[in-house]
Amino acid sequence: MTYSQDSAPSDPWSVPAPPAPEVWLAPVPPAPDGWVAPGPVIVRIGELGVTSTVVHTPAGDIPLAGSTWTVNDYWHHETKVPTWAIVASILGFCVLTVFSLLFLLVRVPIPRGTVQVTVTNETRQYVARIPVTDPDQVTDVHQRVNYVRSLAAI
Repeated sequence: MTYSQDSAPSDPWSVPAPPAPEVWLAPVPPAPDGWVAPGPVIVRIGELGVTSTVVHTPAGDIPLAGSTWTVNDYWHHETKVPTWAIVASILGFCVLTVFSLLFLLVRVPIPRGTVQVTVTNETRQYVARIPVTDPDQVTDVHQRVNYVRSLAAI
């Protein structure tokens, strides 16, 4: 039995492809006059990202122009017995019982706390709390905020 191409039996396992769905796109509204798309992040302060025009916060964007920045330090020194003093007192307890306990009087200061950065523009305000463990980190946050203040004044 011979078949012509027009009368060839179709494959029973083939399924015709469904028609492509129509895609309707909503029209994009025009940008308001004077609107500038924010550029790349110039400075990052904690969870704040500062571009040339806006400050990105987790609660939304705040315009950079005319913004007010304040920084408050809330950090202190805690004292802790270092690990080496504990080990020395345990090992020395076998040799000199009373004098080895003097190692437990050794204290090391540990700076801890947060630096609070507040950005305000008209009715919008956001407070970022940045944990710090070193005085150099506090200085770095202050320098970043001073740089952003100079950007906001432009």
